[in-house]
Amino acid sequence: MPIRQTRPPEPPREPLGTATRRAALRLLDAVLRRGEALEAALPAATRAIHGPDRGLAHAIVAEALRWLVDLDALIDAQTRQRLPDDAKARFALRIALVQVLRLSTPPHAAIATVLPLVDGGPRKLVHGVFGSVVRGGATLPETPTLPADTHARWAAAWGEDVAQAAARAIAAPPPLDLSLRDDGWAERLDGRSLAAGHVRLDDADSVPDLPGYADGGWWVQDLAASLPARLLGAGGGTVLDLCAAPGGKTCQLAAAGWRVTAVDSSESRLARLRDNLERTGLEAKVIRADILDWNPPAPVDAVLLDAPCSATGIFRRHPDVLHRVRPAVIAEMAALQTRLLARAAEWVRPGGTLVYATCSLEPAEGEDQAERFLADRPDFTLVAPAPGELPVAATDRGWVRTVPGTLAAEGGCDGFFIARFRRDGGGTAG
Repeated sequence: MPIRQTRPPEPPREPLGTATRRAALRLLDAVLRRGEALEAALPAATRAIHGPDRGLAHAIVAEALRWLVDLDALIDAQTRQRLPDDAKARFALRIALVQVLRLSTPPHAAIATVLPLVDGGPRKLVHGVFGSVVRGGATLPETPTLPADTHARWAAAWGEDVAQAAARAIAAPPPLDLSLRDDGWAERLDGRSLAAGHVRLDDADSVPDLPGYADGGWWVQDLAASLPARLLGAGGGTVLDLCAAPGGKTCQLAAAGWRVTAVDSSESRLARLRDNLERTGLEAKVIRADILDWNPPAPVDAVLLDAPCSATGIFRRHPDVLHRVRPAVIAEMAALQTRLLARAAEWVRPGGTLVYATCSLEPAEGEDQAERFLADRPDFTLVAPAPGELPVAATDRGWVRTVPGTLAAEGGCDGFFIARFRRDGGGTAG
C-alpha cells in the first residue's frame, strides 16, 4: 500500500500591514539602539516594502520619536518591573500605542500587526500592557516631553522658556518653507511670505505636485536655512559654498548672481544638489572633495561654510536627534568645525566675506566657535546684519541665533547659528 505523503501545515498568515510594522521596528531600533540618523537608516530598514507602506513606517517612527518619553511613561505605568530600554517588547508597544494615540489607527489593527513582531517572546505581556493602556483611556499630553538630558542642556543654554518652546515645537511637523528662484512664483503658491524670495505653506501633502516644482521655480528650504546665503546678498563675484549638499544655499547664491563653486564630500548628497540645479536651471561648478584636503585655485570674494554639526536645530523635522545626540557627539563636531573654519578663512581674499553657520542649538557649535575664531584671527571682523536685512533680528553681539520660539506666531523656524566676518587685511594670524 503506497505511503500517503502529507504536507506540513502552512504557518499562519500574518495580518495585512505587519511587514510595515516590522520595518518600523527595524527603523526605530536603528535610531535608538545603533544611533543612526532616521533618514539614513530608512532605505535599509524599509527595503522589503514600497510606496505608501514606506511612508507609513516612517510616520510611525517619527511620531514615536516625538512622543517617546510620554509613550514610555504609559508603558512603565502598566508593568511591575520596568522593561529595559532596548527590549523588543518596549519597541513593539511604542509602535502600537503611537498608532492609536497619534495616527488614529484602530486598536485591534495596531495590536494585531505588532504581536507578530514578538513571536517567541512576551506576546502576552505586550497584549496585556497595550490593552490596559487603551481600556484605561490613556492619552498623551498636549505637549511632548523632551528627553531629560536635552531639556537640561537647552534650558541651561537658552533658558527654561526656550526649552518649553522646543517641546511645543515637536508636537507636530512644521510648515513647509520654499525658497523661490525668482519672486514671480510667489503669487502662484497659496502661502504666505516671511521674507523676499520665500513662501511658507501650512499644508502641503505632495511637494512634487505643487505649482512650480516641475518648472524649477523653487526648492524646499527652511527659512532659517536661507539666512546664511541672505547675508551675502546679491552677487557678481566668486563664492565657495562649502559642505554644500543638498544644495539649497547653492541655488540661493546662483539665483542671486554669484559665480558658485559648490564643494561637498558626499557623492550621494551631491547627486541631490545636481538634481536641484538641473530642475531649477541654475548653474554652479560642483566638486566632490573633503575640504580638509582640498584647496581652491585662488582666493574668492566670499565663502559660505555651513559646517557639519550635531543638527540639533532641525529637531522639528528630524526628531531622532533628540535621542541620539550626546555631549560626545557635540564635542566631536565642534572640534571638526574649528578645523574647517580655520581652513575656510584662508580662502577669503582681503576685503572678502566669510559666513559661518550651523543648524545646531549647541553654543559649542555656534557662539563658542565665533568667539574663538575672532580671538585667533584678528584680520577678521564680525559684521552684524543691517536693520531689515534679515527677517529675524541679530543678537546684541552681532551674530544671528534662532532658537525654539523664534517666529513662533508665524510657525517657527529651525535652530541656527550664523556669523558674518569680513577679512580686513592680507596676512594671517601669527
